[in-house]
Amino acid sequence: MEIERINENTVKFYISYGDIEERGFDREEIWYNRERSEELFWEMMDEVHDEEEFVVEGPLWIQVQALDKGLEVLVTKAQLSKDGQKFELPIPNDKLKDLPVDEKLEEILDQHFSPNHSDEDEILLEEETLEFILAFKDFEDVIMLSKRSGLDNLVTQLFHFEGKYYLYTEFPEDLFEEDEIDDLLSLLLEYGYETQLTIHRIQEYGKEIISEDVFGTLRKYFN
Repeated sequence: MEIERINENTVKFYISYGDIEERGFDREEIWYNRERSEELFWEMMDEVHDEEEFVVEGPLWIQVQALDKGLEVLVTKAQLSKDGQKFELPIPNDKLKDLPVDEKLEEILDQHFSPNHSDEDEILLEEETLEFILAFKDFEDVIMLSKRSGLDNLVTQLFHFEGKYYLYTEFPEDLFEEDEIDDLLSLLLEYGYETQLTIHRIQEYGKEIISEDVFGTLRKYFN
């Protein structure tokens, strides 16, 4: 995959159809299967994060151009306007007009990443169990994290997938208040970084290392 950093808020990357298939995706399904297209997108964004330190924060605008031998994707982080009332693109509109867009794939992705969510979407999100997946480049970082206090009540699993370690975490709503969750997320992010790979993909293609109580298990063997 070829990656080009446009500016602080925008990155462009190209991926061939051959590369897409090598990653385990069917060339046709990415146009029609929302879940699979999102998995591919976040897998590519993880690679972008590793190479360019492009951290995803807030809504994204996604432009997709279908070429003969692959896809060209432009991703831009939205920014709040000066009055704080709306999101704006930090790149000139005339540059976006020059990019042909494949509307079908862009629509699939935009449904998930657009800042324009309905009230019904927000209610559904509030009712769901809060899940978080953290990626680590080095196993030693996971061990160091396990020695921090206040993490034992989390529901955790540890996986290995494509050379990285992934910590799956659930925050039981009856045990944690919102401010406590914020503090714990800040702690987790001191040692790893957020990934948008789905737990289903990691479970299917990765290897489970520790099935439960990750931090307690690590302290037991690496005290």
